[in-house]
Amino acid sequence: MKTYEKLFTILSQADDYVNGESLAQTLGISRTSIWKAIQRLEKEGIQIDSVKNRGYKLKAGDLLIPEIIEKKAPIKVSFNPNCQSTQIDAKAGLEAGGEANTLYLAAAQSAGRGRFGRDFFSPKQGGFYMSLHLKPNLSFDQIPAYTLLTAGAIYQAVKNLTLIDIDIKWVNDIYYKDKKIAGILTEATTSVETGLVTDIIIGVGFNFCVNDFPEELQAKAGSLFTEQPPVSRNELIAEIWRCFYESDPQDLLYLYKKHSLVLGRQVSFQQNNQTYKGIAREISDSGQLLVQLDKGESIWLNSGEISLTSW
Repeated sequence: MKTYEKLFTILSQADDYVNGESLAQTLGISRTSIWKAIQRLEKEGIQIDSVKNRGYKLKAGDLLIPEIIEKKAPIKVSFNPNCQSTQIDAKAGLEAGGEANTLYLAAAQSAGRGRFGRDFFSPKQGGFYMSLHLKPNLSFDQIPAYTLLTAGAIYQAVKNLTLIDIDIKWVNDIYYKDKKIAGILTEATTSVETGLVTDIIIGVGFNFCVNDFPEELQAKAGSLFTEQPPVSRNELIAEIWRCFYESDPQDLLYLYKKHSLVLGRQVSFQQNNQTYKGIAREISDSGQLLVQLDKGESIWLNSGEISLTSW
């Protein structure tokens, strides 16, 4: 760990102020180095209270520390402090021959993208953005429904750590209190020679503790927390991927369906420039949505946009 990361870890575990001399002795560095580390933390958005003759106390904010995540989840973490997009980072890692089960992580993105190439709001503070690289090397029909499994893992992780119940909107959105707090983007690479899916990249953007949304997003974007969270981003990230790797896939699919926002509700969607309405009846294990149209006909949707007719 870097010095400022070690300092943050000490302050995050302390119940009261920790004086600078004690910090310097613990870390084996000078008081000047402590001050520089404090400045670095404040640059990262960490709020620290400094009182003469008492020392320093963490007030708000947290720091993404790869080593903490790696201790709790079966993944390697690659952190980029100047990230355009973790999907771009993951693809670069893939092309460079990077190993599987690597998580490309960032605290912010300058060019985040969601499904259909849309911009993905990625503020400088309060969120986390990550892309997991997998190497399934399977035929397309054998590929698990990674988007559904990831959503199920997110639900389980949030529930485990906070007891909060979140909702899942087909196919890739996480909602809390009727607002979107996270999105999932899964991309695949297929070998022309073998026809197998060689690589999968699962991207997740998550509003962890965000309060300042652009005006055009305020009505529909939300955050898991709006005040100082009871858990850290490191804990939640590690728990998400621990659940992803260690849970029975059928259990994660069950959670996805059980906490679906759309099942049993009227939805609308467009196909061939026509708008259709119906009741969402079922989600298959491969991620298809069965909609019973108003005229009684049923149709399976493989992907695409749906809107909830009533909220």
